[in-house]
Amino acid sequence: MSFFKQLFEQQNNDNGFKPAPSVTGYFGTVKPDPNFNAQNDAAKLKKAIETKGVDEATIVEVIAKRSNAQRQQIKAAYQQSAGKALAADLKKALKSDFEEVVLALLMTPPEYDAFEMKRAMKGIGTNEAVLNEILGTRSNKEITALKNTYKEVYGELLEENIKSDVKGDLETTLLTLCKATRSEDSNIDDAAAKSEAKALFEAGENRIGTVCSVLIDILTNRSEAQLYKIFQYYGQLSKDSLAKDLEGELHGSFEDCLMTLVKGALNKPAYFAERLHLAMKGLGTNTDTLTRIIVSRSEIDLLKILQEYKRMYGKSLQEDILKETSGDYEKIMMTLCGTP
Repeated sequence: MSFFKQLFEQQNNDNGFKPAPSVTGYFGTVKPDPNFNAQNDAAKLKKAIETKGVDEATIVEVIAKRSNAQRQQIKAAYQQSAGKALAADLKKALKSDFEEVVLALLMTPPEYDAFEMKRAMKGIGTNEAVLNEILGTRSNKEITALKNTYKEVYGELLEENIKSDVKGDLETTLLTLCKATRSEDSNIDDAAAKSEAKALFEAGENRIGTVCSVLIDILTNRSEAQLYKIFQYYGQLSKDSLAKDLEGELHGSFEDCLMTLVKGALNKPAYFAERLHLAMKGLGTNTDTLTRIIVSRSEIDLLKILQEYKRMYGKSLQEDILKETSGDYEKIMMTLCGTP
């Protein structure tokens, strides 16, 4: 069942849209270890790496059950005691998808976002879906940190790399998001929402050809709360939702980018749940997507994503991970999802 059908079946207010409830609290699955000792953890990891055949269970236990801030302290303690970089030693000792997750967890969130953006634009062809996912779901503060880290680590400007890899309306949209100036105001301007819903309707559904500049301007600059209100008013003008109309008018990576912004405004955890489901659907599993979302959301909203996944697909994310993965990779992913 599609993302929007899920929302419509679950909710029936106005145009069927209802954002995820805004609740204060911590929604990550990974919590800081209350008995943390960086030197002890560094020693455990050194022993695990040097054990014949490598002690993967200890690596999972230490790396996946510490907060990112604690992992940074472990890295420093390891460097001090072993005189070598922890990431480099783990890279030599581990392999495949398990190695990818462990190395991802050792990066700070901005480093990991920068790494994924760089990888998406490396070599022949660009993985636009990754660019859309990251720039379309991060806060202004997160995008600014990503850009600064990208420049520090790779000596290049993120915007320049996007310009050389992406063209047309998608380039315009991604570069606008890169500015990190999108409104994050939770207050709603009702009159503006009504008039912008009309502008969106006239830019797309009500004429031949879509005026993309109007879509880009509204979807990349308005806050998620304001967009939700705009979508409600849009539903009063069109026989379909904005999402349905966009699906009919647009295509390819540009459509995916705008739909990321629409879905993120409606219910961001549900957007990530859908991405995870698609990563495991059909033949083969897209472990890159699985790793990126679970690692990057593990201290933000993975608990909410797990709830949405169960609601949307009638089974838990953990059930699908067990079915689609194996070995140490499966173990570390299950641990990150909060499974003991």
